[in-house]
Amino acid sequence: MLAYKKYVKINDPTKIELTDLPFRKGQRVEVVMIAEDDERTARNEKLRALFRKTQSLPQVQAISDDMIAEEVEAYRAGR
Repeated sequence: MLAYKKYVKINDPTKIELTDLPFRKGQRVEVVMIAEDDERTARNEKLRALFRKTQSLPQVQAISDDMIAEEVEAYRAGR
Protein backbone atom coordinates (compact mmCIF):
# COMPACT_ATOMS: atom_id res chain seq x y z
CA MET A 1 0.00 0.00 0.00
CA LEU A 2 1.34 3.40 -0.99
CA ALA A 3 0.67 6.13 1.56
CA TYR A 4 0.59 9.74 0.41
CA LYS A 5 0.08 12.75 2.64
CA LYS A 6 -0.90 16.19 1.42
CA TYR A 7 -2.02 19.23 3.40
CA VAL A 8 -4.68 21.46 1.90
CA LYS A 9 -6.65 24.43 3.14
CA ILE A 10 -10.43 24.21 2.88
CA ASN A 11 -11.77 27.11 0.83
CA ASP A 12 -15.20 25.62 0.19
CA PRO A 13 -16.53 23.22 2.86
CA THR A 14 -18.69 21.44 0.26
CA LYS A 15 -15.77 20.15 -1.80
CA ILE A 16 -12.03 19.53 -1.79
CA GLU A 17 -9.71 19.46 -4.79
CA LEU A 18 -6.53 17.39 -4.80
CA THR A 19 -4.06 17.92 -7.63
CA ASP A 20 -0.72 16.47 -8.70
CA LEU A 21 -1.36 13.10 -7.06
CA PRO A 22 1.04 10.17 -7.55
CA PHE A 23 -1.70 7.70 -8.59
CA ARG A 24 -2.68 6.35 -11.97
CA LYS A 25 -6.04 6.87 -13.63
CA GLY A 26 -8.64 4.39 -12.37
CA GLN A 27 -6.57 3.35 -9.36
CA ARG A 28 -8.69 2.78 -6.25
CA VAL A 29 -7.56 4.86 -3.24
CA GLU A 30 -8.80 5.34 0.31
CA VAL A 31 -9.31 8.92 1.46
CA VAL A 32 -9.05 9.80 5.15
CA MET A 33 -9.40 13.43 6.23
CA ILE A 34 -8.13 14.63 9.60
CA ALA A 35 -8.68 18.26 10.56
CA GLU A 36 -6.03 20.05 12.58
CA ASP A 37 -7.02 20.99 16.09
CA ASP A 38 -6.65 24.80 15.87
CA GLU A 39 -6.37 25.17 19.65
CA ARG A 40 -3.66 22.52 19.85
CA THR A 41 -1.80 24.06 16.92
CA ALA A 42 -1.87 27.47 18.63
CA ARG A 43 -0.56 25.98 21.89
CA ASN A 44 2.22 24.19 20.04
CA GLU A 45 3.28 27.40 18.29
CA LYS A 46 3.33 29.29 21.61
CA LEU A 47 5.51 26.55 23.08
CA ARG A 48 7.90 26.67 20.09
CA ALA A 49 8.14 30.46 20.47
CA LEU A 50 8.93 30.03 24.17
CA PHE A 51 11.68 27.51 23.32
CA ARG A 52 13.19 29.88 20.74
CA LYS A 53 13.11 32.77 23.23
CA THR A 54 14.57 30.67 26.05
CA GLN A 55 17.32 29.22 23.86
CA SER A 56 18.35 32.71 22.73
CA LEU A 57 18.94 34.00 26.28
CA PRO A 58 22.62 34.88 26.93
CA GLN A 59 22.79 32.83 30.13
CA VAL A 60 21.60 29.75 28.22
CA GLN A 61 24.30 30.23 25.59
CA ALA A 62 26.92 29.83 28.33
CA ILE A 63 25.70 26.33 29.34
CA SER A 64 27.97 23.57 28.04
CA ASP A 65 27.14 19.95 27.27
CA ASP A 66 29.35 18.93 30.21
CA MET A 67 27.33 21.15 32.55
CA ILE A 68 24.10 19.56 31.32
CA ALA A 69 25.53 16.05 31.76
CA GLU A 70 26.62 16.90 35.33
CA GLU A 71 23.16 18.24 36.16
CA VAL A 72 21.47 15.11 34.77
CA GLU A 73 23.85 12.86 36.67
CA ALA A 74 23.24 14.77 39.93
CA TYR A 75 19.46 14.55 39.42
CA ARG A 76 19.59 10.82 38.77
CA ALA A 77 21.79 10.33 41.85
CA GLY A 78 19.20 12.15 43.95
CA ARG A 79 21.50 15.05 44.87
